[in-house]
Amino acid sequence: MAAGPNENRDKYFAMLQTALAEARAGLAEGGIPIGAALFSREGKLLGKGHNRRVQQGDPSAHGETDAFRQAGRQRTYRDIIMATTLAPCWYCSGLIRQFGIATVVVGESVNFRGGMDWLRENGIEVIDLGSRECVDLLAKYVNDHPEVWKEDLGEE
Repeated sequence: MAAGPNENRDKYFAMLQTALAEARAGLAEGGIPIGAALFSREGKLLGKGHNRRVQQGDPSAHGETDAFRQAGRQRTYRDIIMATTLAPCWYCSGLIRQFGIATVVVGESVNFRGGMDWLRENGIEVIDLGSRECVDLLAKYVNDHPEVWKEDLGEE
């Protein structure tokens, strides 16, 4: 029997908690609080990570890419769910599209909308949970460190 909408929503919120823990870990390290995790369709954790751009001095070390790298090679990504605290930027949206990750669970898209619409237009299921906790966590960081945030987005 297929899971109902509420069962899926509960499953997605549980996945988001893993990404949120990663976001908090990144913040504790002095980085941008964005976390992500990859799961199998059945909910098995494959990899998790957080934005390490500040910590590693690596502009490509976004939360989604860190989780993707930690998950390692997969035979296919068609049944993979990525949970991320923030709507993926264009760089991470490209990664999702390139490898055909089937579903993206987004914690919030208030602070940044990223490539959500583009992903949807390309057949990726995007579920925006509208998490107040995710919104507040990043909004405080952006307010406290606007120059780092602009750098992360490639803005001046």
